[in-house]
Amino acid sequence: MTHSLLLSAWLKTARMEIDALDARLLAQHVLGLSHAELICRPETSIDPTQQAILDGLLARRVRGEPLAYLVGKARFRSRTFTITPDVLVPRPETEELAGHAINTLAALPAANVLDLGCGSGIIAISIALECPQTKVTGVDLSNAALAVARANAATLAAPVEFRKSDWFSALAGRRFHLIVANPPYIAAADPCLAGDGLRFEPRLALTDEGDGLSCLRAIIRDAPHHLESGGYLLCEHGHAQGKAVRQLLADAGFATVQSWLDLSGNERFSGGKYG
Repeated sequence: MTHSLLLSAWLKTARMEIDALDARLLAQHVLGLSHAELICRPETSIDPTQQAILDGLLARRVRGEPLAYLVGKARFRSRTFTITPDVLVPRPETEELAGHAINTLAALPAANVLDLGCGSGIIAISIALECPQTKVTGVDLSNAALAVARANAATLAAPVEFRKSDWFSALAGRRFHLIVANPPYIAAADPCLAGDGLRFEPRLALTDEGDGLSCLRAIIRDAPHHLESGGYLLCEHGHAQGKAVRQLLADAGFATVQSWLDLSGNERFSGGKYG
């Protein structure tokens, strides 16, 4: 007779190989249990099919594949978003970027907002839901990413316009009060691209295949042609790129240029006001 494995036994084994939180979330995902149910029902039986799925996901996590890809979702600003390998995994730093954008919009009622390189739509959708007077547009070069973004917007009932565009190429004649961007900013030679996690994410969204600044240069150069007078540009960038990005902003005619620290104390965001 084949005996089913108990949930508690699988979790004990999994926690020897991966983070305890990751093990719990994998179990919740496969077994359809809430956190409370998992705690209250440690003697839940895992049938052979469920065990095979769990063991497969465990092996993928051990190899470094992001948890969000394994469970197909991630939290961002207290909302759950669908996440696939076609888009970046949401990060705390990008939550901070969205927060800076939302704070900026407090003084810009009924603003037109552009999210450049929107990926899964997390920033555009967060702005649309938290600043309901705004009109939000998200653009991306990837059709697959746009499909994820549109699905997230539909699930969360967020009124965002998504369209395919290579930065501003499909936005001729359009101007915005706020442009926010989290472009590829990792240099192609950075060894972190081959490390756990990042090697599973879409390379197009991580690196410009150059020095890490070419996308930021293009965005900052062209943004003035798409900003209303007094409009703002906010960008996420690498922890060592703050000085270079501030100089790019100043050279492009932006005023009140500044950078902000992330929760780790690194310069991670820079922006300025144009006109």
